[in-house]
Amino acid sequence: MDGFLENAVVLLGFVVLLGFFNEKVTKFTYEISYMLFSVVIGGVLLLIGSFFSDASSVKAILENIQVFDLETFLIKGVLCFMLFAGSCHMRLRDLKKHAQAITILAVGATLLGAVFYGLLFWGIGWLLGLRLTVPVCLMFGSIVAPTDPIAATSILKKFNLPAGVGFIIEGESLFNDGVGVALFVCFSSLVTAEENGGFLVVMGKELFGAVLVGMAVTAVCFPVFRKTGDENRQIFTSLLAVALSYLLCETFGFSGAIASVVCGILFSALRNREEQNGHPLSLEQFDMFWGILDTLLNSVLYVILGLSFLHILQMPHVLVLSLLAIAANLAARAGSLGIATLLIRELPDGYDRLSFIQLLTWGGLRGALSVALAMSTGSMLEQKTYYIVMGGTYAIVFFTTIVQGMSMQRVYQGIERKIKGGK
Repeated sequence: MDGFLENAVVLLGFVVLLGFFNEKVTKFTYEISYMLFSVVIGGVLLLIGSFFSDASSVKAILENIQVFDLETFLIKGVLCFMLFAGSCHMRLRDLKKHAQAITILAVGATLLGAVFYGLLFWGIGWLLGLRLTVPVCLMFGSIVAPTDPIAATSILKKFNLPAGVGFIIEGESLFNDGVGVALFVCFSSLVTAEENGGFLVVMGKELFGAVLVGMAVTAVCFPVFRKTGDENRQIFTSLLAVALSYLLCETFGFSGAIASVVCGILFSALRNREEQNGHPLSLEQFDMFWGILDTLLNSVLYVILGLSFLHILQMPHVLVLSLLAIAANLAARAGSLGIATLLIRELPDGYDRLSFIQLLTWGGLRGALSVALAMSTGSMLEQKTYYIVMGGTYAIVFFTTIVQGMSMQRVYQGIERKIKGGK
């Protein structure tokens, strides 16, 4: 089954049926339901394909999806549109208000988290006799350090977080993707013995180049967006803006993820300025289109991740290493936040430092970018090490999405009761 339509039918079938079942029965957030049920159904299909010779076609379908080129699908395809959809409704006024906290968390906490995780996992490997090198472990840390904007902006919003805390979590997750990619480039160059410059050099290129590209493309495309009277053309113009900015960044070696976010924020800011100047734009179709596209792409992505999880579970020693990777991730996230928050002058919504760290540690969900980066290490690492990185990454993504995502509301409510009880 190599054709686009065949893959599309299978994946959309999962999206529709699992979504309908969740709507009527389980009522989880859709990211959790798609990943959880895809793992269960994938296991059932795997058993059917193994025990019944007549079901070889079922097994072939599952195996085809499990080896789906997620890296190309995400990085070279839909990531830019997903990031734009998540940021094009961002409130610029709140971004200015919380700029310090978001910058410290997106840069400082991500850098510290990658280093802490890398060193922790290096120690774990040494105790288990794996003899992983420090550069490999640091690269692994850069893979799992960035939090996922897709999960953050959808799962966490369901719990009615306070405005300030919710915006900081959303802002951190949108901006730390570029930091994570820059760290990955630096640490992977140590693994492959290539010269790509230091972190500050790579970060400057990834970040500032992406911001300039995003601003330039928006400056060209938004006047058409504003002046056209055709709502369909508004949508086409926004699609052109985000795709062009991402393509230019890929060409010049900048962060396409950051450029997509910049385009989204600028589109949001410029449309708000038009409204304040008494020239509101008719954007009902625009908002509806990006909402639907965001939900569709996320749904397909989580189905692919869920089905692929079973393929990862068949790797050697994956269970023990996965549990250790999850523990190291929580410790590294909490430690990096503990240091980074010392630099934030004032925490939002009356949160004390410990409560803020607890909430952001448990709310630090990981997603498809981590998996895509892990997949890209296949050509850099020997097979055994590659399996360790892939298994650990999938375990962290699965744990943070399913376990942390499903328990996030209870954790948040407990923190809120503690804060109100202390006043």
